[in-house]
Amino acid sequence: MTEATISEPAHRLKPLTPAMLRELSARSNLRGAAQTLGHYGVIMLVGALIWKVSSNYGVLWALPLMAVQGYLVAFLFMAVHETAHKTAFKSRGLNLAVGYLSAFIIGLPYEYYCLFHWDHHRYTQDPDKDPELIVGVKPTSDTQLAIAYSGLLQVAGRLWLMLGHAVAGKVSVPWIPETKRATIVAEARVYVALYAPLLALSLWFASALLLWVWIVPLIIGQFFLRPYLYAEHTGCEHTRSAFENTRTTYTGTVVKWIAWNMPYHVEHHAYPSIPFHALPKLNGIVDGEIVHRGRGYIATTRETWDWFRRQRQAS
Repeated sequence: MTEATISEPAHRLKPLTPAMLRELSARSNLRGAAQTLGHYGVIMLVGALIWKVSSNYGVLWALPLMAVQGYLVAFLFMAVHETAHKTAFKSRGLNLAVGYLSAFIIGLPYEYYCLFHWDHHRYTQDPDKDPELIVGVKPTSDTQLAIAYSGLLQVAGRLWLMLGHAVAGKVSVPWIPETKRATIVAEARVYVALYAPLLALSLWFASALLLWVWIVPLIIGQFFLRPYLYAEHTGCEHTRSAFENTRTTYTGTVVKWIAWNMPYHVEHHAYPSIPFHALPKLNGIVDGEIVHRGRGYIATTRETWDWFRRQRQAS
């Protein structure tokens, strides 16, 4: 997943020379640390404010802060994603440390996600092989569509799958090869073993700290994360070209920072070896080749919502 390749070898321009690709693919511990510390630092600051406000004035007064925290915590998914590519840092150890921590916080086992995401890149938009399409919800009503956009089903599904792996000790999904299934089972059991004492300690001390600064915000944050994720490929062609099967969404600086520059998603899929901090520069090179161009996430969400409705009506 970190090879310096273009998704479509026969793409007409191939605008990057080998020298340019090497330069853009340079990884940086400093840039990765700055992004990670900034993201986690804001989470800790907002979490402290939530606890102070809820303790002094009541939980209702802290709800706006929980929404902000939700956005920040849910988008730790981007840290998991970037470290899965091993491009967040030059150091493999730092990639793994940040990846495991972030994955634990959002309830998405890291090794499992790496394998899931590997197949997503190999088979992007292939309805029979892309894991995102295989597990994706297929709403049959506007109510089901709204629930899908909340992200709650997706979170519940992955937690249930993790619990199933831990309890049953079996893995049957096609994107996990036979040689990796024992690892996925062991990982799931470690996650459950770590979550259990956190729950027990919270109950023992009758503390709602983790509930208000972590769990509730994580749930709220899915309402921001899921529309963002749908924007990446929904309504794009089922081809091998990243310039046609993926969407780049042009948005504000703050959103790009929280999302680790992944709104530049065509760029990421076309050149997955290029780290997050170089994607804006890459966009300046390949921008003219991008077919699907979102103009902000509100407008793009309207487009993806309408696409899902048209698919339902046509079926």
